[in-house]
Amino acid sequence: MLDSTVSDLGSYQTQGKHSISGLSSGAFMTVQLHIAHSSSFVGAGVIAGGPYRAAETFRGAAMTVPTSCILNSLYIAMTPLTPATAPDTEKLLGMAQETEDIDDLAHVAGQRMYIFTGTRDTVVNQFAVRSTHAFYEALGVRGDAMMFVDDIEAGHSIITMNPEDNPLDANRPPYINKGEFIQSHELLRHIYGPLAAPADARKGDLIRFEQKDFVPKSLREASMAEFGYAYIPSRVASGEAQALGVHIALHGCKQGYAYVDFINGRADIRNQPPYGTRYVTSTGYLEIAEANDLIVLFPQVDGGDDNAVQNPEGCWDWWGYCSDDPNNPDYYSRSAVQIQALYAMLTRLTGG
Repeated sequence: MLDSTVSDLGSYQTQGKHSISGLSSGAFMTVQLHIAHSSSFVGAGVIAGGPYRAAETFRGAAMTVPTSCILNSLYIAMTPLTPATAPDTEKLLGMAQETEDIDDLAHVAGQRMYIFTGTRDTVVNQFAVRSTHAFYEALGVRGDAMMFVDDIEAGHSIITMNPEDNPLDANRPPYINKGEFIQSHELLRHIYGPLAAPADARKGDLIRFEQKDFVPKSLREASMAEFGYAYIPSRVASGEAQALGVHIALHGCKQGYAYVDFINGRADIRNQPPYGTRYVTSTGYLEIAEANDLIVLFPQVDGGDDNAVQNPEGCWDWWGYCSDDPNNPDYYSRSAVQIQALYAMLTRLTGG
């Protein structure tokens, strides 16, 4: 179980079946990381996220590139009013095909995708997520390999069966809602096929590690928190079993362990304390990981509203806020700051 100890992120033998999932900004980042390093993964889960490079659908939306990316993120990639104003799948597919610093897109066709959008989601519109579905279909993910769910009356959230979580149709922090199924289990079963039933107890090691060792610039400039978390199943930790793989679980905006709201550039800790590690410990990933020898990595973003970074809601960078070049922001390639950090963590865990 989790304590205050800081541990090194270790290396383990795995079967190489790695995957990713995320909610909200974590879902957008899931798509960026998946496309950038598609040869390293067997599938991905996207809960309320748009397609690759969605923030650049209409670069002429404003006078400057940084402003256009922000406006596109808010009004096209997240809340389009009609299908016609949703992210342009055809254009984004062409941009992906022309992007040089990513893996060959042919790797995606053989993978398994879980894509979800709730009918009550008022944060990321269903039109945007349907564009993600169309994007992956165009890359060859079809038939049984694609699980697209768009008919559940869920708000913006990852779904659990915890009685203490928000009502299913809620659209408010911590964006963890109670439904009739555990979404982390559903997406992992789709990606990996039949899995053992979740374990009754978490017998493995839930470790906290320093993220600075993996980030190519300062944590503040990268908007990443001091610590990340990883769950090592008991049989993997003891050396009794080889891990199935590593699953990277990316929280959404306002869900990092250190997130607080910002008022006039200052953290409003008194009125909105951090939600802590609820995304790590209460969303169901740990129990099913323990039963199936699956390592789960929980990287963490930290919010900021200052000269170093403009990310007050603690979102993953899917529009370029931590890029060195605001006029040509790279948040989507293997060289992007946060993608470098995430892949370095995966490499460490797998001994690569």
